[in-house]
Amino acid sequence: MPHQPPKPRVFSGIQPSGGLHLGNYLGAIRNWVRDQDRYDNIFCIVDLHAMTLPYDPSVLQERILDLAATYVASGISEQHSRIFVQSHIAAHAELAWILECYTPMGWLERMVAFKEKAGRESHERVGSGLLVYPVLQAADILLYDTRYVPVGEDQRQHIELTRDLAQRINQRFGEVLTMPEPLIREAGCRIMGLDDPEKKMSKSLAATSSGHAIFMLDSPDVIRKKVARAQTDTQPSVRFPAGAGVTNLLEIYRTIRDSDVETVRSEFEGKPYSALKQAVAEAVIEALSPIQMRYQEIRRDDPGLMRQLRDAAERLSPTADATVRRVQQAVGLR
Repeated sequence: MPHQPPKPRVFSGIQPSGGLHLGNYLGAIRNWVRDQDRYDNIFCIVDLHAMTLPYDPSVLQERILDLAATYVASGISEQHSRIFVQSHIAAHAELAWILECYTPMGWLERMVAFKEKAGRESHERVGSGLLVYPVLQAADILLYDTRYVPVGEDQRQHIELTRDLAQRINQRFGEVLTMPEPLIREAGCRIMGLDDPEKKMSKSLAATSSGHAIFMLDSPDVIRKKVARAQTDTQPSVRFPAGAGVTNLLEIYRTIRDSDVETVRSEFEGKPYSALKQAVAEAVIEALSPIQMRYQEIRRDDPGLMRQLRDAAERLSPTADATVRRVQQAVGLR
């Protein structure tokens, strides 16, 4: 048989800091599932990142299992992908410390996410982890010789920092680290909040507004109520150019149905907002219901799910440890 070239490696991660929402699904998880046979996939539950903001230690393990079960229920399979917990592989923290020692403070202080999150609190109350977590994120990616990192446009700056750090190490010590590239998709990358379509749907905003996000485990009735309250325009029916709220609902519908802009426009132009909202709600329910049923099956065997996570970490540890040893040798620690 002819030799098959290795598949390019993809790495991505989500914090176990709350339930996954529709933006996570349409912008990331669904694409991961569709493309998983094209890549060598590593999906990380980044629990160390969840520590950068206040959290409840008593619920962290529950959220890790919740996230892992949602991944698997969505269609991420052991055959094509590995799902593991970040803290189960010590190399993440080890490489992050080395990279921090080569990261200029100015690079971190310019990070948009830090400015936004730290701006809500005085610097006396903000943990230093919030400042340096982009370096841990870089370590996550670089540990596995990652080729592509699927991210939204708002995360491009983090990938640029990762590339800058890899280049900095490589220029000083030789070709030690693999240079990753962002994998940014156009459709569905920025699903906006139902209550404020000027802001991206997010777990943090959902914590303060019950109508902001549709969660992947929301019941059909809850989904219908949230969509019914979604912001629209002042006009009595769908007109173009549409405002941000209507555009967001149309984008949700278009992405779920794998349709194009013109088809969706012709379907809803001139129709009342109630018809658009009903169609969006039913499309979301249809997409999420099979995932919710599978999720319930998986959560009936939490010990088995945890074994799956630990087995994946054991299989990945040799790759991560080899990268750390390579970097340690380059910087004089071996």
